[in-house]
Amino acid sequence: MHEASYNLALIGPLGTQELIIIGVIMLILFGRRLPEVGRSLGQGIVEFKKGLKDVTDDIKHEVDNADKKPAQTSRIESAEDKPKAPVHTSSTQVQAQPEPSGEA
Repeated sequence: MHEASYNLALIGPLGTQELIIIGVIMLILFGRRLPEVGRSLGQGIVEFKKGLKDVTDDIKHEVDNADKKPAQTSRIESAEDKPKAPVHTSSTQVQAQPEPSGEA
């Protein structure tokens, strides 16, 4: 049948025996830290899933709220439609005036 082979740059295809040898070497080098690495990897996956669930819940919540709200029609108000606020001035107020520019 077809043997699994992997290509690495400038090395050539890796067979099953080569992968087993590399795995044994990795186990010898990182064997003591392997449970710690597995544990932290598992915790990372759990945190990622929690974050993903929170995001999907937020999106579903927003979509549900958008569906429940009636469609609001917006119209552009012109200057005549807006009520004008009364302007109160007193003699004690000093109004700021723009400074003349120095360019001629």
